[in-house]
Amino acid sequence: MLTISVSSEFSERVPQFRGAFLEVTVQNSATSPKLWAEIEASCEKLQADFTTETIKSRSSIAATRAAYKACGKDPSRYRPASEQLSRRVLQGKGLYSVDTLVDLGNLVSIFSGYPTGLLDADKIVGTSVELGIGRADEPYEGIGRGRLNIEGLPVYRDAVGAIASPTSDSTRTMLSPTTQRLLFIINAYDGDEQLLQESIDLALDLLQRYAHADEVRIVKF
Repeated sequence: MLTISVSSEFSERVPQFRGAFLEVTVQNSATSPKLWAEIEASCEKLQADFTTETIKSRSSIAATRAAYKACGKDPSRYRPASEQLSRRVLQGKGLYSVDTLVDLGNLVSIFSGYPTGLLDADKIVGTSVELGIGRADEPYEGIGRGRLNIEGLPVYRDAVGAIASPTSDSTRTMLSPTTQRLLFIINAYDGDEQLLQESIDLALDLLQRYAHADEVRIVKF
């Protein structure tokens, strides 16, 4: 059973932050047409509500960018994943389908504007994870990014080191087709309790409908 805490160095700089995680057993698979249709509908709504110029003003994204600055990182050089996804959609480039778990995580992120972390819980070392701030020369391999400079980024660490950031999750805890236990993290940097709960509800609904979710544990922190 995993626990997550927030370090004082982070909470002092981003006091409004609220987070949640779902620890759940799952079955990963190729993305179904029904799930992809939901993703496309969410993308269409985003395009109706925002442009590439106005997306920065979305509360969830604006707060994430402000948190980056508070921690010491330029959000325009190291864009939060939720902003990366949103901008891609708004530029008309569309999204790539990876698998059920990754794609439904992206759907929650598009819906909320919050960066989400989807980790293989069996690859996490120890039983506790802490949210802190990246240090100079801290080793980190980002998925699809290679070696990533996480100094000044919000990062989650297990007993060995950094495992997730809102710019890119780590290759060390990345999902695979055989992932059986998922840690799904939702980062509400604006502290909006209602939107956070709606994001949790959506994540759980998607996991139950598309990933055979079982043994679900939900914790806010």
